[in-house]
Amino acid sequence: MNRRAFLGTVGGAAFAQKRPVKRPNIVIVLADDMGYSDLGCYGSEIDTPNLDGLARRGVKFTNFQNTARCCPTRSSLLTGLYSHQAGVGHMVSDNGYPAYRGEINKNCVTIAEALKLAGYRTGMAGKYHVCRAVEASRHNWPMQRGFDSYFGALPGGGNYFAPTMLVRGNDVIQPQPDFYYTEEIAKESVRVIESQGRGAANPFFLYTAFTAPHWPLHAREREIAKYADRYRTGWDKMREERWARMLKLGVAKKEWGLAPRDPAVSAWDAIPESQRAWQIRRMAVHAAMIDALDQGIGTMLSAIDKIGERDNTLIMFLSDNGASHEGMSENTAMQYAQVTLDGRPVRRGNNPSIMPGPADTFQSFGRDWTHLSNTPFRLHKHWVHEGGISTPLIAHWPNGIAKPNRIDEQHGHVIDLMATALDAAGAEYPKSFGGNSITPLEGKSLKPIFEGKRRPGHSAVFWEHEGNRAVRMGKHKLVAEYKKPWELYDVENDRCELKDLAASDASRVKSMESTWQAWADRCGVMDYDTARKGKPSA
Repeated sequence: MNRRAFLGTVGGAAFAQKRPVKRPNIVIVLADDMGYSDLGCYGSEIDTPNLDGLARRGVKFTNFQNTARCCPTRSSLLTGLYSHQAGVGHMVSDNGYPAYRGEINKNCVTIAEALKLAGYRTGMAGKYHVCRAVEASRHNWPMQRGFDSYFGALPGGGNYFAPTMLVRGNDVIQPQPDFYYTEEIAKESVRVIESQGRGAANPFFLYTAFTAPHWPLHAREREIAKYADRYRTGWDKMREERWARMLKLGVAKKEWGLAPRDPAVSAWDAIPESQRAWQIRRMAVHAAMIDALDQGIGTMLSAIDKIGERDNTLIMFLSDNGASHEGMSENTAMQYAQVTLDGRPVRRGNNPSIMPGPADTFQSFGRDWTHLSNTPFRLHKHWVHEGGISTPLIAHWPNGIAKPNRIDEQHGHVIDLMATALDAAGAEYPKSFGGNSITPLEGKSLKPIFEGKRRPGHSAVFWEHEGNRAVRMGKHKLVAEYKKPWELYDVENDRCELKDLAASDASRVKSMESTWQAWADRCGVMDYDTARKGKPSA
């Protein structure tokens, strides 16, 4: 097929018949465990001037969603498929069943593989987390899945000052003194951009996957100091303040309401005075990690300006799931850090007598602060209620976005990013690759939205993670926690999922459940207890 024309429609996404005269560079930036309202332009008190600037010159999406967990979102982002279709239905352990092999399979292509076919140079920096971090999975490491260069850590979590399984190209390397992972991911991204040079014949694709602000709470003291006093009023008052800013900014609607405080979280006024300094420090470090991420993006934007490509570069920024409620036990921390680079023992676990942030600590900011990050929604990472799946999405592309500095409410999902990248590039989605047949694309391009149009949306979008499940059809969302009954919401008017309509609209529940089950059967979704137990050996 002629690369200059794409004559078909794949997965419901109609692509441009011809490439633009100058194809855009494409940069996807992914944050990790960052809540919907954690950016200044989405209502936060955290300083994010670079992302706020991209939003002012681009499009801010208020109805975009991920898969509620790190590796499933990454597999969907990279392949344009639901994570079960790509082989990462749960995490990165191999449970034996096709949808639960713990790494992306050979019946999908990555954005990098597809864009390389169209002549793009490809690079990646940061967290990979779509294969097992072992030699046996090398065939699925980034350099074997379409990337010309790679620097980052293969696992899902780790010490920011001394990450494990750090890789450059195909070689495992050791971090150097004064290493801080967020800064190094940004430096590598800058190297990829600057290596492109001014006036290059072929465009580039860069996937920058920051680990920030995923636990542990690690940041430079200079960034933490900026936020030392910012959280003294506590999560209850600050949620109200964020909510007010969100309404003013137009990234939330009054009719949604503000979800009540998580029932597992105490009122701020009930927190013992002896623990308040520690609690304030936890959120200050979280904020500092996002601040450092934004600074890294600033260096990337400067590099794009240096090669004269800002106007012709499509940049998309989002988060892989909602903020994480996860605690931090000593056993969990033991898997990632026992000593610092200079040999000091790491003080592990959420101990209020230890202030988080330095390299010799390993803590999380936990459920107490998560519902501030996820304002105004219910629940957190892992659940498929809105607090777990809602992400800010910022798109910036001066040559391709009409009427910048606008908000768009059209619904989208992380599966749409592959389709968007190919549409912008005028590239094809292959039917076969490397001798393997390729699963048809599920996503639909966001490019019509960039152009100020209504796009034909999905008739239905689906979720399943660890038994939590949902389907959205138009303004209705059917959702359930693991082993709990279905709930039904009008998420156009009740995005915080406060008024369950299931009892009063049983016929809709039955119909949507049937639609969800048909999708689950098609994509290999299994009962969670069966899937996690793993396939019995023959």
